[in-house]
Parts: sequence; structure tokens; C-alpha cells
Amino acid sequence: MTQPFWKKKTLDEMSPAEWEALCDGCGKCCLAKLEDEDTGEIHWTSVGCRLFDAGRCTCRDYAHRLEVVPDCVGLTPEKVRSITWLPRTCAYRLVAEGNDLYWWHYLISGSRETVHEAGVSVRGRVTANEDDLGEPEEYFDHMLSEEP
Repeated sequence: MTQPFWKKKTLDEMSPAEWEALCDGCGKCCLAKLEDEDTGEIHWTSVGCRLFDAGRCTCRDYAHRLEVVPDCVGLTPEKVRSITWLPRTCAYRLVAEGNDLYWWHYLISGSRETVHEAGVSVRGRVTANEDDLGEPEEYFDHMLSEEP
């Protein structure tokens, strides 16, 4: 039996299609995060990006997201290895660290719904869209006590 691509290739070796397929669709990276200027600590919020469709856990304009949202982080293998806020469950992070995907990842389960059924995604947990907020202080009302 042949090994799946994420077990036999590094992130750098993946084709663009394989790279895109690795995303589990949890939506966690599309939540606003606040960084403590003094400590560098990251605090998660339940505020979705202006392009985030919270019901579907997808980007409304994925192809143009980097132009439309200046602070959107386009993931690359290098960034995956250096970004400290990637969720512990993130498939890119798991593969970069030499770990396997979880049972609920659609490449394992065969269904894009299992990430939501397992409670791993942010579906149903987004309390605001960044366009709904006026002042930066309003994000504090949506801070989470831990990574979603």
C-alpha cells in the first residue's frame, strides 16, 4: 500500500494542489489574534476576518485574500515552521513536526464535515466579524481564554 502524500513528502516537496488539500478547514487561522506588546504572547479572539464565512469556515475570496486583507498571512512551508500561533491541530504544523493527521481530517475521514463534527473548527464559535468592530479595544470583548 502506498503512503499518502503528507507522509512521504515534506511541506516543501508538495505540489500546489497537495498543499491546498492539507488545510483541514477549521478556520482557526482566520480568527483575529492579539499580541501582548510586552511579552509577545498571543491571545485568541472569536473575531473572524472580514472575508471569513463563519458558517462554512471558508474564505469568501481566497484567491484575492492577500490583496484584500493586508494582514492575512499566506502560509508557506517557511512560515509554518516559524509562526508560533498556528493551532496545535493544524495539519500544516502537524506535518512540519513529523506527526500524522487526526482522524477527523477529511484526507483521513473522507468528509469535510468531520472537522466540524469533532468540534475542532470554529463553526458556531465566531462572535463577530472584524468589520463589525470599530475601535481596537472592542476585540478585548471577544478574547478567548485558550486556543479554540
